[in-house]
Amino acid sequence: MTSRDTSNLRTILRCGASSLAVSLAVAAGAAHAQDAAPPALSQAIEPDNAVEEVVVTGFRASLASAINVKRNASGVVDAIKAEDIAQFPDLNLAESLQRIPGVAISRINGEGRQISVRGLGSEYTRVRINGMEAITTTGGTANSGGTNRGRGFDFNIFASDLFNSIAVRKTASADVEEGSLGATVDLNTARPFDSGKPQLVLSAQASYNDLARKAGPRLSALASRTWRDGTIGALVSVAYEDRRLLEEGANITRWTYGGSNGGFNAASTLPGYTLAQINDTNPATAIYHPRIPAYVSYDIESKRLGASGSLQWKPTDNTTVSLDALYSYLAGTRKEAQLQAIGLSRSGTGKPQTIIRDGVVDANHNLVYARLDNVDLRTQSAYDELNTEFKQFTLSAEHRFTDRFKVGALAGYADSTFTQPVSTIITFDRANSQGYSYDFRDHRLPTIGLGFDPTNPVNWNAVNGTSEVRLRPQFVENQFTNGKLFGAYEFNDHLTLKAGIDFRKFEYDSYGQYRTSETVSQTLTPAQLAAVSKVYSGFGRNLGLPDGNATAWLVPDIDAYAKAYGIYSNTGIYALTNTNNSSARGQYGTVEEKDAGVYAEAEFKFDAFGLPFRGDAGVRQVNTQQESGGYAVVNGAVQLVNVRRDYNMTLPSFNLAADLTDTVVARISAAKTISRPGIGSLTPGGDVSVQGANRTFSTGNPDLDPTQSKNLDLSLEWYPSQGAILAVGVFYKKIDTFVATLRTQVPYNTLGLPDSLIAGTSASSTDIFDVTQPVNSNGGSLKGIELNWQQPLTFLPGAWRHLGYIVNFTHVSSDITYLTSTTPGAPTVNAPLVGLSKNAANATLYYETDRWSVRGSVAYRGGYLTQVPGNDGNAYHGTNSTVNVDAQASFNVRPNLKLSIEGVNLTDEFNDQYVGDSNRLNVYTHSGRTFFVGLRYNF
Repeated sequence: MTSRDTSNLRTILRCGASSLAVSLAVAAGAAHAQDAAPPALSQAIEPDNAVEEVVVTGFRASLASAINVKRNASGVVDAIKAEDIAQFPDLNLAESLQRIPGVAISRINGEGRQISVRGLGSEYTRVRINGMEAITTTGGTANSGGTNRGRGFDFNIFASDLFNSIAVRKTASADVEEGSLGATVDLNTARPFDSGKPQLVLSAQASYNDLARKAGPRLSALASRTWRDGTIGALVSVAYEDRRLLEEGANITRWTYGGSNGGFNAASTLPGYTLAQINDTNPATAIYHPRIPAYVSYDIESKRLGASGSLQWKPTDNTTVSLDALYSYLAGTRKEAQLQAIGLSRSGTGKPQTIIRDGVVDANHNLVYARLDNVDLRTQSAYDELNTEFKQFTLSAEHRFTDRFKVGALAGYADSTFTQPVSTIITFDRANSQGYSYDFRDHRLPTIGLGFDPTNPVNWNAVNGTSEVRLRPQFVENQFTNGKLFGAYEFNDHLTLKAGIDFRKFEYDSYGQYRTSETVSQTLTPAQLAAVSKVYSGFGRNLGLPDGNATAWLVPDIDAYAKAYGIYSNTGIYALTNTNNSSARGQYGTVEEKDAGVYAEAEFKFDAFGLPFRGDAGVRQVNTQQESGGYAVVNGAVQLVNVRRDYNMTLPSFNLAADLTDTVVARISAAKTISRPGIGSLTPGGDVSVQGANRTFSTGNPDLDPTQSKNLDLSLEWYPSQGAILAVGVFYKKIDTFVATLRTQVPYNTLGLPDSLIAGTSASSTDIFDVTQPVNSNGGSLKGIELNWQQPLTFLPGAWRHLGYIVNFTHVSSDITYLTSTTPGAPTVNAPLVGLSKNAANATLYYETDRWSVRGSVAYRGGYLTQVPGNDGNAYHGTNSTVNVDAQASFNVRPNLKLSIEGVNLTDEFNDQYVGDSNRLNVYTHSGRTFFVGLRYNF
């Protein structure tokens, strides 16, 4: 654990210290002060329902309802329930999920995007909506993961108002479809039979971000009622949000060794070092410097519209039919302004012409300060339109033939389409700039000295062959078709046999468009450049920017440039090509996957050793047929290649729970689980990419085997009173087969690819390319412990009885073997699993009466690796630890009218990414605090 991790962990522990101190003093008497009888048992979770549907009011009641779900499950299940209909506890589903032990989230623009469970990233977690598997896909900056082309679920597509419960299944059972190593997350929208009474709920909020300094609306409505003595019901829910955000900070694009890209100019001097040491080409002994020191600002606007609907019919007491629909549309724009020293990573006329005049090397061989001449600088503007449309329809039915025999069925279709119809970057350049400097010595953010006025158009150039106009529209679509049939027969009060079949068809399509050559553009006179440029100003507010940095600089005006030179005409030099272009071919990929499963499972209850036991044991058999397509080089020619394969898996599972006392439950679970390879990894095609100073070649692997794991879970849970739990769980996963990314750096002319693939780019055949390919490795082990303490303090006197808290802590460790080559005997790297935070903790302190509800939450996520091995000689890439603080307060003005105020990311936590084992800065950005004020009326 780094010093930063330790400091942040101490912070979160201090946040809950006062409530924990009170609880430790009174916990022993709590069970006697309150009724110790266990809560009423909820019904077992059925395959087509994530959790028991219970209408609750108030935060405390929602916690108690969720505990009931956990207590009565055979395996390890954690749940979150809505406080009331159309009132989920948080603004974002991912932010709610992080309160569950073992769940950590990654954020985009300050909002939760994806989750990891027990150290396993989003690609190892399956998400079902109303019992049906689905994937949602959004886009993002390169710093936040870019466009999602994997199996991970982007939670930011949905407004939380549309849902009323979440369940996280951390252990497997045969009746739940395979595909998860971390967890299966069940999201459920509201249904009319949940309450059975007419309801109309209206909510209006205003949001304000203190960095963007813009306000926006957040509106929602829900209507529900039943007819004909409760046998027919309908519900519709709508939510809309309009947000404006800024994300600003440093973007270094990694660090590299002095001898890369041809090394520095022979005239370079560095006190205490020879020219040979400055330009050392051995990554293990070389001096490292930032590749592209830069400051960046993203201006983001988004509009999110969501709707859900449900029709239910109960023709008899034994039959229920439900039709559920869910729709969401997320439309956004992103404007970027960036000022960068691109020449430090540019071969040819870039780095080899750059002269180091002075500098300081720290103890970790990092050139943390440098003054340089002949540095190529660049200013760039970007504009992107990013749209995601999600729609899902699910029809489910259940019929009970007798008191002991019932059957159910589900059929559904889901489609998530991401479109980026406009993706434009325009650059101006300044070659061989004198007197440039950067300094990382005193701040996490660098001090950058330019030596000229960056706002004056005469100091910039637009030159054909150097300056770029990038046009890169792209599209990704995921489709799921689900069907399943299941039945259950209760032989007696102690044994129920379940069996079922299910089928899933998944289809993935990705494609993009590029120009033939992005460096072919107009050479502009100073007057022409001034006419298509503007000054970006106001950079660095609340950033902690060191003195001396520019807060304004000239950027291309994309609208003016497009109007003057017709870049969107799709003609002439700005014509877009599809698969005739090598870069566009790299965006093309298709995957069709058919999974057919059959399972049998026994649910049982018995008494032994004077104790009641319950559990399930079963086995799932699944067949996967997979076909993937992409463009690859075959015998020196580029061809469309399609690869087919199929495989079978047998997956046993076992869960056992014992009621040791009326308030203590012990559990043991064992299972074999799989997670299929990432979608983008399965294409047989390759992608040659030349973007600025970056040169990459990535290729897929259609023969990848699923990641396989054997799992063991043990837990002990104490339920001392209604709504309270103190639990500890340990888990172990033996990952037998792991999909890792093999990374090498080699000259392009050694790849066996034709030079035509880089024709029209700024790359040459001797340039070093970063080459990546997914491969199967031997995996490793993962083990951890979870602690969870949830306690309403109703036994305290007076006003103190309205207090309560939720505290959890998770510690996970792993040892994964990463390959550096497929050659037998080649060295390997042992490191933690990518995306795994060794420590994570959450604390919520709340105070709730009939009129008031106030709560504050602190979420800590320890640092984690994002890539092993790293690029440019770095051992790995990673993200440093974070502490996020949120708060909510509400007041019931009248019984059916509530006033609320909420604050998200109150400490304005930074996205702090690094490379190498000495914490070299890679990305350091923030997006400000967001506040919400609103009213909610329930008719």
